[in-house]
Amino acid sequence: MDDPILTIEERSAINAGRWFATLSPSLRHDILRCAYVKRYKDGDLIAARGDPPEEWVACAKGAVRVSSTSISGKQVTLTYVEPGVWFGDVSIFDGDRRTHDAYAHGDTTTLCVAKADFRKILASHIELYEALLRLHARRIRQLYGLVEDLNTLPLRARLAKQLLHLLRSYGTPSLSDGNEMRIGLQLAQEELAQLLGASRQRVNQELKAMEREDAIRIEPGGLVIRDREALMRIIESDH
Repeated sequence: MDDPILTIEERSAINAGRWFATLSPSLRHDILRCAYVKRYKDGDLIAARGDPPEEWVACAKGAVRVSSTSISGKQVTLTYVEPGVWFGDVSIFDGDRRTHDAYAHGDTTTLCVAKADFRKILASHIELYEALLRLHARRIRQLYGLVEDLNTLPLRARLAKQLLHLLRSYGTPSLSDGNEMRIGLQLAQEELAQLLGASRQRVNQELKAMEREDAIRIEPGGLVIRDREALMRIIESDH
């Protein structure tokens, strides 16, 4: 069901987005003025591979799971878009179709700008071109970093980096211990393994090893980070 108004928390997530917060007040105002809200339940399709680019989208609540489908028909999770992050601009720029499927992960809210409005904003704010160039440059750097990690780091270090990334994006204080942080994004071990390009069995082994070292705790509802410094040491020792 669509709701025309963002909640206070959702609007805060948009405004606090690392990239969006760097834009001028007038540009942010024009983007928000023509944006509309869509709400999804867990597993709802947001955009399908091959769809024409109709919207520029930001996640305002929950997460957007970006995936592809293998030749055998298996869905493979590639990444999660967190609150405050915008996506879909590449397809609008080059006019080509969507390259991946996007699904709601948990109850999810998106903020959307229609393609025609996106182009109008570009025409009236040259600043947006420069801002999007910076955004794309950062994405390219991140992609190169992921490729480098995949080819140079063992799975244990890549898993530790992924857990710290998820903690930054979805960390919430643990109710049982204020020094511990829970990863709020509900991820099955199979999904975590897909993010790392590894098997679920190997990821499970590494998680259990980290649990024995008191770096994390595995619970039915997700993962709790007990010692961030221990995860940092794992990464540094494998560089």
